[in-house]
Amino acid sequence: MTSKSVATALTLYRARTLTLEQAATIGGCSAAQLEESARAFAPTSERTPADD
Repeated sequence: MTSKSVATALTLYRARTLTLEQAATIGGCSAAQLEESARAFAPTSERTPADD
């Protein structure tokens, strides 16, 4: 599993081109590993509940 293959797989998954399982296969990792990577690269919100 290389960072480039995982990034490509995440991009295709987020674009809804592939399912999570298909993206994991392309990325050379398990669906759980890809999901964990997706969380690590997820954009964080600047807003907090106190902002509401």
